[in-house]
Amino acid sequence: MAYYHSKYAGSRKRKSKKWKFLLWFLLFLFVIGGIAVYWFNNLVNKPNTWVKNTVTYIHIPHETNFQGLLDSLYSKGIVIHRESFERWAKIKKLDKNVKPGNYRISSGMTNKELVNMFLAGLQEPVKVLINTDRIKAELAGRLGHQLEPDSIQFLFAFNDARMAQKYGFDEENFLTMIIPNTYEFYWTVSVNGFLDRMKKEYEKFWTEKRKQQAKDLNLTPVEVSILASIVQKESNKNDEKPIIASVYLNRLKRNWRLQADPTVVFALQDFTIRRVLKEQLEVDSPYNTYKYEGLPPGPICIASPSSIDAVLNAEDTDYMFFCAKDDFSGYHVFAKTSIGHALNARKYRHALNLRRILH
Repeated sequence: MAYYHSKYAGSRKRKSKKWKFLLWFLLFLFVIGGIAVYWFNNLVNKPNTWVKNTVTYIHIPHETNFQGLLDSLYSKGIVIHRESFERWAKIKKLDKNVKPGNYRISSGMTNKELVNMFLAGLQEPVKVLINTDRIKAELAGRLGHQLEPDSIQFLFAFNDARMAQKYGFDEENFLTMIIPNTYEFYWTVSVNGFLDRMKKEYEKFWTEKRKQQAKDLNLTPVEVSILASIVQKESNKNDEKPIIASVYLNRLKRNWRLQADPTVVFALQDFTIRRVLKEQLEVDSPYNTYKYEGLPPGPICIASPSSIDAVLNAEDTDYMFFCAKDDFSGYHVFAKTSIGHALNARKYRHALNLRRILH
């Protein structure tokens, strides 16, 4: 009986030791698990970005590798704990899957948020302002500053006759396809993608009503835009543009030369000129409307919608001439006869001389 009791007591001791071991083991696992959860939470969900002005943007060009992405982030001091970011990025295989784009980064983003954004290519669109630039190089420079393709790529496309033909234009009038406005693009848009979008905006702008208005003037939409570019450079007063347009339309109807000073400036490619001189009127260029009849072969700037609509809605006048007012208000005086115009022009020349504006 004593032997049995001793055997039973030994068995209970062994079981007790097993339970204690199991409890300690479970406690150990719990602690290790807690540490792992804490480590994982810090790795993934702890805020890990700092931006001076709350929000910043970084550009990741095509062909950028993981190191290039890191360089872009670190050069701006965006990532607080670099090692944790790189560790999580490699776990999620971002090092093998960098997507180009314009990315918006705010303070307090976690590694998870940052890596997921880059993995999904969740880039922010950029607002691209297209202005009434005079020449292709100006527009190319503006676009190259705002989008990933550089200005040379844009300029090459604008001067490519085959590219222009693809969209229904020629090399000279290609820029009439551009309607000034502020557009949203992804920073990574290609030159072709940009031009595709511009053609869609052009077709959207040229409604059936506008096309009919152009037809009523015996002009094509391209010709309207070319004439509008001249009106644009004659005046920045929207209320006056329809009257200026009427003068040029009257001249076209009578087969008169347009004799527009801005076309001479464009032909000379000297945009510092404030006063067109007699000898400058002799420049031999198809853009010199003192020398050649009809419209020039292309626009002398990218015409604004207001200038295009001014041509389409030109006032019905008998004016054949106009001249800048001698008060330098930016407005003009109009005349039906050459005698009346000569008097107006004399007053303006006198005002230019008084102000010592000689060229």
